[in-house]
Amino acid sequence: MGAAVAHDPVMFRNRNLHRDFCKSSWFEVYLFGITGRIFSDRELRVLNAMWIFTSYPDPRIWNNRIAALAGTVRSTGALALGAAIAISEAEIYGGKPIFRAVNVLQNARKWVESDNHLDDFLTRELKEHRKIPGFGRPKAVGDERIQPLLGLLEATGYQSGVHIDLAFAIEKSLRDGRWRFRMNYAGLVAAVCADLGFSAQEAYLYSIAGFLAGFLPCYIDAIEHPLGSFFPMRCARINYEGPEPRSWDAA
Repeated sequence: MGAAVAHDPVMFRNRNLHRDFCKSSWFEVYLFGITGRIFSDRELRVLNAMWIFTSYPDPRIWNNRIAALAGTVRSTGALALGAAIAISEAEIYGGKPIFRAVNVLQNARKWVESDNHLDDFLTRELKEHRKIPGFGRPKAVGDERIQPLLGLLEATGYQSGVHIDLAFAIEKSLRDGRWRFRMNYAGLVAAVCADLGFSAQEAYLYSIAGFLAGFLPCYIDAIEHPLGSFFPMRCARINYEGPEPRSWDAA
């Protein structure tokens, strides 16, 4: 993949890091490190926007909360980012659903191209796993990120592709059936990545830093308030059964 030896050219996937990438953005180098590919300006615009559209600086969100908690106990920015990134994947959110959604879309494509019915594929997946990665959203109906991304895809000419069209076909089948699932952001991101030639692993690695821009505002806000003052829930939500409030006499 590369090598760095003092006084010699630094190689990055068999390219000279300081010569070949001196005019590149960090984002281009990041993607090249994952895929070994150079992306067009239009592709970079879409890939960059998919990060931007999910960078929410709200400390109530699960991974942002970790960054804010790090700030409120005066941990370092590096530890705040590292912990928040580490917590940004689970079975139902973050990187894992994107990995699985790409796999599902690619498997569905093979199924349909073999002259099988899409509904049969979905029935099999739901029977085995009880879910379709990239479809449905816990505690919410719809996804506010879908329309901005669709608008950008239309503006850049990527509104249609094999996997994007397939994702909407899956959504229609699920929505019209008894499941009532709609496509979520991970599903559309996975479809775009698949149409841009990403493997499931590459799409997952690309997505890891997708929430990062929202972390530091939460961390900074927490360190600008008194030590230990950040708490991610309203006090009224706590089922407290301890002693009643007490008054203290001045000494």
